[in-house]
Amino acid sequence: MIRILISAAVFLGVGVLSVRYLEQAGRAPANAAPAQQVTTAPSNSRSLVVRASEGGHFAVEARVDGRRVPFMVDTGASQIAIRASDAARLGFHPKERDYSVRINTANGVGRAAEVELRMVEVGDIVVRDVRALVVPDNVLNVNLLGMTFLSRVRWSHERGRLMLEQ
Repeated sequence: MIRILISAAVFLGVGVLSVRYLEQAGRAPANAAPAQQVTTAPSNSRSLVVRASEGGHFAVEARVDGRRVPFMVDTGASQIAIRASDAARLGFHPKERDYSVRINTANGVGRAAEVELRMVEVGDIVVRDVRALVVPDNVLNVNLLGMTFLSRVRWSHERGRLMLEQ
């Protein structure tokens, strides 16, 4: 369990560091509208194609427990990471003692609170009962759609397009 938490913290830290670097370079989509999403409908599956932004990031608008939340897709993040302000809109209000998961970020070592999301929908793709971390707003500028979601769908990346399929 400790190894999993340490791995999660490392992946989250790498993702945050990448976002911070790109934001400083003026190319990250932190406040930009989500990238264009194109839904395709192959037989008996649900799929979504997301085009990369100019900075090469994949931004999506998901519905988490029925509420819209913007995310940057991050294959290097082991879990979904949600900023505390967005988590509060979803009804999660962790107490100080709940921030027990140690994470490494661009700002150094921090703490996050673990929560479980009942449902995360991206386009027609629906994943239920997903673990996520609530991270203080000053630690993370964007929400990250990490591997606790991505590991439960098929995904591939080709020529500036991210394909998700369920």
